Amino acid sequence: MKWRSTKRSSNVDDRRGQSSGRGFSGGSGLAGMLIPLILKLVSTKKGLIIVAVVGLLMYFSGINPLQFLYSGSTNQIQNTNYKGTASENELAEFSNRVLRSTEDVWNNILNNYQEPKLVLFTNSVSSACGSASSATGPFYCPGDNQLYIDLSFFQEMETKLNAPGDFAQAYVIAHEVGHHIQNLMGTTDKMQQLRGRVSQKEYNQFSVKLELQADFLAGVWAHHAKNMNLILDDGDLQEALNAAFAIGDDRLQQQSSGRVVPDSFTHGTSAQRMRWFKKGFETGDINQGDTFSATTL
Repeated sequence: MKWRSTKRSSNVDDRRGQSSGRGFSGGSGLAGMLIPLILKLVSTKKGLIIVAVVGLLMYFSGINPLQFLYSGSTNQIQNTNYKGTASENELAEFSNRVLRSTEDVWNNILNNYQEPKLVLFTNSVSSACGSASSATGPFYCPGDNQLYIDLSFFQEMETKLNAPGDFAQAYVIAHEVGHHIQNLMGTTDKMQQLRGRVSQKEYNQFSVKLELQADFLAGVWAHHAKNMNLILDDGDLQEALNAAFAIGDDRLQQQSSGRVVPDSFTHGTSAQRMRWFKKGFETGDINQGDTFSATTL
């Protein structure tokens, strides 16, 4: 992949070397004291008026009342002495430039595209979706429109998943950007509304369709990146397809437990993930990625 000559993104938040504290918890700190009081007040008509008046006064004074609920709930301690290894720093630079490539593509496809931020972290991180460890793997948080990646995952792709290659790594970033596209289009909200309204088996089936659509969108990016920036080398497509194969639910379950349970799939089989990425890559047409209406995945 010819990435070294491409442009850099300004939307990368490098938090490597920082340690994150707990995520938001309503049971402790100032939030733990205020929330019960607020709930008690709004239970009466008079209390509801008091809360509304105070909220309006704070709003027009330029004060965000949420800062009092969330202050102190998440601690981010910066380690200014952190220095990554040469290979890790190169991965950070690579991720930055891949993100810029996704920005170029999606700004060209979507009107008023809102670019996400990419957060690089070490070991653990706090987001609007809560705290997460490196074991979670790369993820997208719709609450803050940010992608989160511990760069050690790329090393695990090569050593544990047998999915080496820079374009395989680019596919991972593009997949998470795909989730951002889904969030902008309202698909993520529709998924969240289903939680608790359908059985776990049905929700898993919708989750598979969501993930396969993100794979398709990653393929759409690759299609346009190939034509716009000429960054793909021979063999890059195969690297991405190999990565899609490596992280299929059926393959991962077979490796970890020796058995495959289709009802528990949340991301799709290896064949499905390869198929939808390849479809996006071949068509480059965002309108052909409606996995939710597809009769065959």
